[in-house]
Amino acid sequence: MATRTDETQPPAPHLADSHDLIRVHGARENNLKDVSIELPKRRLTVFTGVSGSGKSSLVFDTIAAESQRLINETYSAFVQGFMPALARPEVDVLDGLTTAITVDQQRMGGDPRSTVGTATDANAMLRILFSRLGRPHIGSPKAFSFNVASISGAGAVTVQRAGQTVKERRSFSITGGMCPRCEGRGKVSDIDLTQLYDDSKSLSEGALTIPGYKAGGWNYRLYSESGFYDPDKPISKYTKRELRDFLHHEPTRMKIAGINMTYEGLIPRIQKSMLAKDRESMQPHIREFVDRAVTFTTCPDCDGTRLNEGARSSRIGGISIADACAMQISDLAAWVRGLDEPSVAPLLGKLGQTLDSFVEIGLGYLALDRPAGTLSGGEAQRVKMIRHLGSSLTDVTYVFDEPTAGLHPHDIQRMNELLLRLRDKGNTVLVVEHKPELIAIADHVVDLGPGAGTAGGAVCFEGTLEGLRASGTLTGRHLDDRAAVKKTVREPTGTLEIRGASANNLRDVDVDIPLGVLTVVTGVAGSGKSSLVHGSIPAGAGVVSVDQSPIRGSRRSNPATYTGLLDPIRKAFAQANGVKPALFSANSEGACPTCNGAGVVYTDLAMMAGVATTCEECEGKRFEASVLEYRLGGRDISEVLAMPVAEAEEFFGAGEARTPAAHRVLTRLSDVGLGYLTLGQPLTTLSGGERQRLKLATHMGDKGGVYVLDEPTSGLHLADVEQLLGLLDRLVDAGKSVVVVEHHQAVMAHADWIIDLGPGAGHDGGRVVFEGTPADLVAARSTLTGEHLAAYVGGGAV
Repeated sequence: MATRTDETQPPAPHLADSHDLIRVHGARENNLKDVSIELPKRRLTVFTGVSGSGKSSLVFDTIAAESQRLINETYSAFVQGFMPALARPEVDVLDGLTTAITVDQQRMGGDPRSTVGTATDANAMLRILFSRLGRPHIGSPKAFSFNVASISGAGAVTVQRAGQTVKERRSFSITGGMCPRCEGRGKVSDIDLTQLYDDSKSLSEGALTIPGYKAGGWNYRLYSESGFYDPDKPISKYTKRELRDFLHHEPTRMKIAGINMTYEGLIPRIQKSMLAKDRESMQPHIREFVDRAVTFTTCPDCDGTRLNEGARSSRIGGISIADACAMQISDLAAWVRGLDEPSVAPLLGKLGQTLDSFVEIGLGYLALDRPAGTLSGGEAQRVKMIRHLGSSLTDVTYVFDEPTAGLHPHDIQRMNELLLRLRDKGNTVLVVEHKPELIAIADHVVDLGPGAGTAGGAVCFEGTLEGLRASGTLTGRHLDDRAAVKKTVREPTGTLEIRGASANNLRDVDVDIPLGVLTVVTGVAGSGKSSLVHGSIPAGAGVVSVDQSPIRGSRRSNPATYTGLLDPIRKAFAQANGVKPALFSANSEGACPTCNGAGVVYTDLAMMAGVATTCEECEGKRFEASVLEYRLGGRDISEVLAMPVAEAEEFFGAGEARTPAAHRVLTRLSDVGLGYLTLGQPLTTLSGGERQRLKLATHMGDKGGVYVLDEPTSGLHLADVEQLLGLLDRLVDAGKSVVVVEHHQAVMAHADWIIDLGPGAGHDGGRVVFEGTPADLVAARSTLTGEHLAAYVGGGAV
């Protein structure tokens, strides 16, 4: 007979339910100072702190990286050999980890064949749909892919059969969708001959205008002494044969001034020597020439669709796959829902779900044929989120890097709902964020600091939002900051006229951008801001554009090499010691021979993480011992590279080490708030906000009257926004015109003039809905931006 238990006694919790914390002990990655922290699972935790305080080092480089490494270790050694080898983060204990899915702001690859459709699998599903329902039927899904070329071949193959060697004839053919002329790129490049030479002059008179082709130089003599044409005859008078030999002649060996050389036409020579290189790695004067000389035009054969005639001819209800990819995604979703075909019902359901996710996440204004490289960091991050929205996985750790980047205040509410939905499915959501609107929905807040770089890396506060407000930390003090609208605004000194702008979704926009003032261009994501500012400002207006494209740089690159600061420093050292400047470069003659100037020796361990050990020869200083004997102002080159920017600014500003060229660059780095960075810190260790400000500091030295900045507050802490506004004011007061594409209300309130685009995104946007001062925008409250700005300066909520 069963005995009754006392029903008032609650059952003891199962041991498996006790693991509800992620425990981190002794984290030392990058600038973290022995951080120990416990994070609740199945909750939304927001990490705050100034840019460079160690948020990404804790969340991405420690928690997410170790989770990824442990998952990789579950595969066989054979499979691991094909995966990236990940080192264990610098941490003593990491406990309670779950599978981490990282959704970061890394821009999508700039490959010209990568589009929004190919990056999200929407194109793959569309291709299957057209291969099943398209009329006329032209082939498999490959026939609709602009990455697959049509090829065919035939020939004899030798096979072994029953101990005999038999020859058989075989043929094959693949029907692809790639346009043969542009090879699936949608654009063809053309060289502007007027930028290569002045045809009214002869070669003897210096007709060539290409960098490195100076009269008398070997590149020049190759053409003037080739013998194919008269060097004293103006190029415009050349016969067809002479012009062909000059521009397109195939490579030919010949002797010039007794030296064996290879002559080839000017165009193939330029293509091989300059155009085949990566644009970012070119010297500035070569890059400027290439930008001038090479024009990209829409491919005339496929009209920019990237697809050949066969792929464009197959239609479903009058719509080809090219038409479908060119549609705004919100319209394409409606078209897919209207298709009633039971034979492909599962495919239509999945495709419709993916397209609806775009709309839900606020990207319904994109088209599937939009090149992936043209998406902003925020758009790229949201495109990556689409994969996870409909996922059935639970108990996963989702890690987000500033998911509100590039979002108008109106769109942030939608992002908040998505993050809460992921949490409510039973997932742990970790978010690195600066925006108060997102911090407000956190279940748990971790504030890192107190400063940036070496002054950061410690946990200043962890707890609830109310606790953060009362904590007195830098974030807590600035959480309720509200910028006031300017009482008086500057008077413009002139205008920059834009007429008939129609790039992307702009609708024949006419607008005057005032010069000599701070102008903010705003509007919801996808309303046409970047198209107006980057795509429509007339060329030759003296514009210096600082966009959000990533900084390229290896672990050998650092702020000193990226900004050009190392050149004047090397020359100053060389001059003071009477030796060559190349000795003071860790990438040249001065490099330590053991580690080749890297400071560390890398040991490759195949499928396991490689080991990096500090070089014993130079003790991580990267230079040969003899180079470190040369001094400037009592410091050797390794000590100078170990200085923070603020100290170096003082060092090169006066005394024996006074170097005006270096001091100018250091002042600009201080102005953008990077005074704490060391000159030799590898670029790979900088946070996203630090990289953008480094780029801004570099461009501040460019000659130009108009500065165009694309969301300079992305990655900036609330306290740093104030410093940025001071920098923008200094630029304007120095006589520059500053145009900022921005969503941050503090920057809008600080503007002299606001241009608001909208009213919606995609084909619902592309119009100027307001022009005027911030005070007028707040008073009118006629647009979404006006409503949010009025609520912000009034301290209320919309």
